[in-house]
Amino acid sequence: MKLKTLALALALVTSAGAADAGCIKGAIVGGVAGHFAHRHALAGAAVGCVVGHHMAVVKHRREALARRDHR
Repeated sequence: MKLKTLALALALVTSAGAADAGCIKGAIVGGVAGHFAHRHALAGAAVGCVVGHHMAVVKHRREALARRDHR
């Protein structure tokens, strides 16, 4: 089972979309939180990736708007 988990984690990290902003950091935090929440590390990592990516996109958009407004 641990080998399958490791293979899935490596596939997520090496896939083209997984390297997007915030995904890796969110996956790590979500995986750790999921591990302590009744051993749901993979689900936590997946949700953490989505949330981390979303937060990074929102931050990027706010910074772009701030730069545009200061011109």
